[in-house]
Amino acid sequence: MPTPIAVKLDEDVHSRVKVLAEARDRSPHWMMREAIAQYVEREEKREAFRQDGIRAWNAYQETGLHVTHAEADAWLAQLAAGDDQEPPECHN
Repeated sequence: MPTPIAVKLDEDVHSRVKVLAEARDRSPHWMMREAIAQYVEREEKREAFRQDGIRAWNAYQETGLHVTHAEADAWLAQLAAGDDQEPPECHN
């Protein structure tokens, strides 16, 4: 069940939301809910990406396994050319 919450906006932002809502034939309430939902989804993805990076760094610190820049670059060039290749093997 939705929980009501109050959000205080300065007059400029409030006016801009109202203008956009009118242009899109939506209510300001709908616009704000949509904006918040999109923001939360984007930030969750950003945080998941950050956590993946931290895990990868920690794994590298523990094992030393890696690929070189040249190996990664060559693999990405193959992918960009439409040649679906397996990623290079990690090594010490």
